[in-house]
Amino acid sequence: MRRLVHWILAQFAVDRRVLALAFARMADGVGNSFLIIVIPLYVADDVVGGPTFGLSEAMIIGVILSLFGFLNSSFQPLTGRLSDRTRRRKTFILVGLGGLALTNLAYVFAETYVSLLVIRGLQGISVAFIIPASVALVNELATTGDRGGNMGVYNTFRLVGFGAGPVAAGAVVSAGPYPLPGGLAISGFDAAFYVAAITATLSYLLVTILITDPESTGATAGADLSIDVFDSSGKNLLDPIFTLGVVSLFMAAAIALFATIQPQVNDHLDQGSTWFGLQFAAFILAQILLQTPIGRACDQYGRRPFILAGMIVLVPATMAQGLVTTSETMFLARLVQGIAGAMVFAPALALAGDLAGDGESGSKLSVLTMAFGFGIAIGPFSSGALIGYGFWVPFAFGTVLAALGAILVYTQVEETLETTAPVPVLGD
Repeated sequence: MRRLVHWILAQFAVDRRVLALAFARMADGVGNSFLIIVIPLYVADDVVGGPTFGLSEAMIIGVILSLFGFLNSSFQPLTGRLSDRTRRRKTFILVGLGGLALTNLAYVFAETYVSLLVIRGLQGISVAFIIPASVALVNELATTGDRGGNMGVYNTFRLVGFGAGPVAAGAVVSAGPYPLPGGLAISGFDAAFYVAAITATLSYLLVTILITDPESTGATAGADLSIDVFDSSGKNLLDPIFTLGVVSLFMAAAIALFATIQPQVNDHLDQGSTWFGLQFAAFILAQILLQTPIGRACDQYGRRPFILAGMIVLVPATMAQGLVTTSETMFLARLVQGIAGAMVFAPALALAGDLAGDGESGSKLSVLTMAFGFGIAIGPFSSGALIGYGFWVPFAFGTVLAALGAILVYTQVEETLETTAPVPVLGD
């Protein structure tokens, strides 16, 4: 067993704590992504009731999914700053995972739309404890020469869990009810919520056993939670970390348009929930395959070229989703969108990590993770509001955001690596 662990570490060339944290995030990612598929089905199946406040079904789903992102992102600057000051990344991660496990279980008892909102909101706050502390921990265990690779490995394993969840979620729900001794049974929805709670609990145990805080973390972060908007060096108009945050928001919003409109996508393409799960997971598949190699490549060739190329590819990949007419082409469009995202994720975090001062990883990197969370919230809300104007309209909105993000990277972000190898071209 020890030889196997050493072999795995050698293949990924990262600190064992980074790999352990990646495995833990993989476990909770399975459960969290379950809910992205299950909650829209839960609402559409009329399992819950109560006042709708005049909102359509698509808007109700959008509000429930978006609340998670809004609260998650709003709390991240605070939790990131506190984790810097207390130097206890592990404690923050455990608090978040404990809250996630309890709220996943609470869905079993939800009977109204309001209760779903409350539970999803509490989940958002719980995850706000996990993300900044996790990314800061990875950043502090890395160096400038391998930061991109570390971020890539972390994101790869996290996304393995996040990608597996949607594929399994539809199958778990549709295969229910599950008989129990004594003539009792568990519905497919309740089974999905139990799975989500179990995976979060497993993640909690992994972090408890395998993770320790880095000794070098410094309590240097001040009490000010403000974010620098303008570039103090005068080289550009906007601060580079703030710019990357805006770009992350635009990218996440374009990606997340898809989740809220599951019924409309299925009707438009005349497909079932299994196909939708595969299309949702196609984005994650590309991330899994490319995060680590792109992360390592940006350590050698530079961060900025990958971020810029990814945002450019995101433009046609997003618009294509509003124009396709078959399940297969939608899958391909989501796959290309995943390739674009993989070119942005790890390099952007690595670039921000290069710029973060000692003991401020949680504060600085939370700008990107906060913005990404806001994007994940804005995307579902926007698609729920825009889908009534035409199937292509939400995706056109996402396309505009992606184009603006590419312009920001081109004009406001500079390379942080002092020495980079020339990017190879075909024929070299």
